[in-house]
Amino acid sequence: MDDGADLVSTVHRSQFSVHRNIMGGTEETTTGVIRLRALEKEGKLKYPIIAVNDANTKYLFDNRYGTGQSTIDGILRATNKLLSGTNFVVCGYGFCGRGVAMRARGMGANVIVTEVVPLRALEALMDGFRVLPLVGAARSGDIFVTTTGNRDVIGKKHFSLMKDGAILANSGHFNVEIDVASLKKIAKKRRAIRHCLEEYCLSNGRRIYLLGEGRLINLAAAEGHPAQVMDMSFANQALSAEYIRKNHGKLKNKVYKVPEEIDRSIAGLKLKSLGVKIDRLTAQQKKYLASWESGT
Repeated sequence: MDDGADLVSTVHRSQFSVHRNIMGGTEETTTGVIRLRALEKEGKLKYPIIAVNDANTKYLFDNRYGTGQSTIDGILRATNKLLSGTNFVVCGYGFCGRGVAMRARGMGANVIVTEVVPLRALEALMDGFRVLPLVGAARSGDIFVTTTGNRDVIGKKHFSLMKDGAILANSGHFNVEIDVASLKKIAKKRRAIRHCLEEYCLSNGRRIYLLGEGRLINLAAAEGHPAQVMDMSFANQALSAEYIRKNHGKLKNKVYKVPEEIDRSIAGLKLKSLGVKIDRLTAQQKKYLASWESGT
């Protein structure tokens, strides 16, 4: 079971044939799945992997609601900042970014979204958020959160434009989304203000505050996602591992989706644990939905 394909990458770089005893694996994160698909595309994936991150009962809940709440929790613990009325910039509008944007708006912030994918930018706009290039958002933002899974999202050209007191946090996968090395180079001095909060003084007299050294703020300053949402992610991990064991020998060295029956089963179990009941289709309704002969 992997998070970010770190273990898989180590295995694949090994000079020894350690992969021979591995039936398969599962991957928890968006970044990890991207890496694994790159391995598969190059024909270098040495055993089957199930992309747990792509399960509906994972990314629709863990990524969106888990990241949204725990990111805000980490920012507040590190800064005790009032979010209401601030310009809150979310870099990236995948499901993690959506969750952060939703929670920030719920606390009264004016949310600005930056994106590189036209479809996601359009979704953010239709969801009621302001969409700007990051260079434009850098001038007005009070708090910046990266949720892209990419590197150097916020860099030197942005630091020089930011207002005095701007706060930077990362809730993507690695500590590369904010170009911390460049921030250190252009800072005249820096000091630790409190746990997970560093002040960087620039030559223009402005101060920039970096949270958690640019690492995942929901883990550096808070406690990560609540168990009430992680239970579905871990259920996907466990049941996918069981699926690999049962189907060992049938699976090729590819990245697979979580089987639909597992995804659906987890959703049903989660509802049951919450004491929620839903309706069922009648035989006639099932026939209607499966037929082309009925209807207008």
